[in-house]
Amino acid sequence: MVAMTESTTQATTNRSTTPTGSAFTEQIQQGWAERPASTPDPREAAAFAAERRARISAMHPGVRLVVPAGSLKVRSNDTDYPFRAHPDFTYLTGWGSDAEPDSVLVLEPEGEGHRATLYFRGPAGRGTTEFYANPAIGEFWVGPRPSLAHVEADLGLATADLGELEAVLETEADALVVTGANPAVEAMVAGANPDGDVLARDLSELRLVKDAFEIAEVQAAVDATARGFDDVIADLAAATRHERGERVVEGAFHRRARLDGNAVGYDTIAASGHHACYLHWTRNDGEVREGDLILLDAGVEVDSLYTADITRTLPISGEFTELQRRVYEAVREAADAAFAIVRPGIVFKEVHAAAMAVIAAKTAEWGLLPISAEQSLEPDQQLHRRWMVHGTSHHLGLDVHDCAAARRDFYHDGIVREGMVFTIEPGLYFQADDLTVPEELRGIGVRIEDDILVTADGAVNLSGAIPRTADEVEAWMREVRSR
Repeated sequence: MVAMTESTTQATTNRSTTPTGSAFTEQIQQGWAERPASTPDPREAAAFAAERRARISAMHPGVRLVVPAGSLKVRSNDTDYPFRAHPDFTYLTGWGSDAEPDSVLVLEPEGEGHRATLYFRGPAGRGTTEFYANPAIGEFWVGPRPSLAHVEADLGLATADLGELEAVLETEADALVVTGANPAVEAMVAGANPDGDVLARDLSELRLVKDAFEIAEVQAAVDATARGFDDVIADLAAATRHERGERVVEGAFHRRARLDGNAVGYDTIAASGHHACYLHWTRNDGEVREGDLILLDAGVEVDSLYTADITRTLPISGEFTELQRRVYEAVREAADAAFAIVRPGIVFKEVHAAAMAVIAAKTAEWGLLPISAEQSLEPDQQLHRRWMVHGTSHHLGLDVHDCAAARRDFYHDGIVREGMVFTIEPGLYFQADDLTVPEELRGIGVRIEDDILVTADGAVNLSGAIPRTADEVEAWMREVRSR
């Protein structure tokens, strides 16, 4: 169990000044006050996580299920990326931004169901060298870890020390393990996953429909994101004065994400001018110029690790030109057409088709297509897709592109159900060197993205309070700038 319990390989031995003498060791391990024990009431997520465990348990009777949280990942040398637990682990435990690296949830077959145990690294104690000499996990360096009793009460879940895990996993059992999170754990589970990562697939498909806790967390993320968009508008004037104004925009949003949540849910796209035509522009090193548009695709991830994913395209001056408005309103019309059909029972891919019907009609109306809109919509044509190559929707939750391991029959070709949360995000992107469009269109990129909840008889736009029409956007910018 070396990879799980001993110190990670240190890249600091050639410069360490930590004393090793017995006098220092004796001195630093004494004179510490006792930390008061705490047994909190279970967090709100605990009951929902228990119900999710019951559902996955029923799908795999008699099979050991192993779900690692994952480990710290090196960014450079001895500097790690901030830890974020694997979403399947968070889904089944309710442990969000405060989860401990290397933790593992094990569902052991018992009777007609499973017994769940959470294995994690508890406090080492001040009497160990780890406490003061291990910069990766030592509490002197990274802060105290919660006790087993604290986490057990907090999550409503039996806990055990991580050092006991290997002996458990070595015992013979049919087993499934979520792969990709912690190779060391996967190696312990001999003979697991005879048919591939079925467990990750099944969890993704369970996660397609959100429970009440998840819906509330996505809404909280959306609300925080709306505040972040206000912050960006308030800082746009400062952005225009900086040679890397896109970074001013990115920084304004990131500040809100850290104040009101855990982090950003994904790298912010702050794409000004022709950069808005690059779908995943995250370099964010360009100028922000009066007269241009800026496409802001951003989402706050709250402490439960649920994220928003919202895009608004703003006129930097506060007012759209006539041409910018025309493109913007065409995209909004496509978004509205897609939203109008959302209800339980439709096929997910129909949302995209509804938006594309508008995009094809608009590009034909503007003389950009050499064929009719109807012809372009044929599967072997799709010429309008030159200016919108991405899809219109993806599921949203613990991942910004949620439920990625679900089968196509459940996702793209799946039936829309009450409780699903997904984006609607059409766009039009006329790149600066696109010779197939009039010169005045080149360099204009527009996307409008909202987060949608499917209800019993239709849908709710969770981000609908963020202004959407061109007139509303202009009024919004005036109001924020007047504060």
